[in-house]
Amino acid sequence: MTLSGFQLAYPWWLLIVPLPLVVYLFFRPVTLAARSALRVPSFTEFEAFENSRKRGRMSVLLPVAGLIWLLLNLAIARPQWLGDPISTAISGRDLMLAVDISGSMRETDLYAGNRQFSRMDVVRELGREFINRRDGDRIGLIMFGSSAYVQTPLTFDHRTVQHFLGEAEVGLAGRATAIGDAIGLGIKRLRDRPAESRVLILITDGANSAGVVEPLDAARVAASSDIRIHTIGVGSEGAGVAGFGFRVQRSELDEETLQGIATTTGGRYFRARNVAELEDIYTIIDSLEPVDNEENSYRPLKELFPWPLGSALVLSVLVAIVYCRRGHA
Repeated sequence: MTLSGFQLAYPWWLLIVPLPLVVYLFFRPVTLAARSALRVPSFTEFEAFENSRKRGRMSVLLPVAGLIWLLLNLAIARPQWLGDPISTAISGRDLMLAVDISGSMRETDLYAGNRQFSRMDVVRELGREFINRRDGDRIGLIMFGSSAYVQTPLTFDHRTVQHFLGEAEVGLAGRATAIGDAIGLGIKRLRDRPAESRVLILITDGANSAGVVEPLDAARVAASSDIRIHTIGVGSEGAGVAGFGFRVQRSELDEETLQGIATTTGGRYFRARNVAELEDIYTIIDSLEPVDNEENSYRPLKELFPWPLGSALVLSVLVAIVYCRRGHA
């Protein structure tokens, strides 16, 4: 039963409210014939006074008891308040981000104008912006180095995913790079999802150097499970200056393998040599995996039963206090 936002979860329970009145009207107590008893005339006035006190108490008690009974039954019927409809974007896409946190992600060779940033700093910041645009997608986060682990399972709570991506620590999972294991873990999380589209975005700056699963073997399994993998290779090419000397920053990327992974699964391979290129890559992925415009609406539900239940409890306590005091008076 709904009335302008107010509803009762169990409205039929209110049918029990008239029960005490029905019992009073149709099931009166049987009175036995008065027995002869010794009566003392001098107590007649006291008896009349006591009877008037009892009638006064009953005249107050009955309405209060009736109100308590009504409040208790109203609480059992569970009154609820439905808020205004709230629209949320939905899509059938499950999207996992697999982020390399091996030691080489500390390299500060990515530029935005004249400013220099580490690979991990750029992946964190642009990744969080990308997640913010994926309204309606379930997003999860995998971190990998020498081993791979799920940092955040698939969820609509994008703020939590952004938080853990921002807190990612380079080297926490080891210095090597287990690309195949990361793909295998992504497959495990995505293949049983009843989604229209399953996508894994793999971001790395190296070649597969750890783990028990070969990346291309994992890619073939992903393709058989209708999982599309987009791969992103990050890091500049060439030499970088360190102090008065030169420190060579070589690209350890196995681009052939990353291209093979993307091709096998129907995805694309991207190369990010600076901040602008990585930003453009995320924009391209947005176009390849567009967010659906379908919306779902729901009405927030607020339970109101504590109010009548609490009122019945307060009235019961007050009645008990008042009659206990009168009893001692």
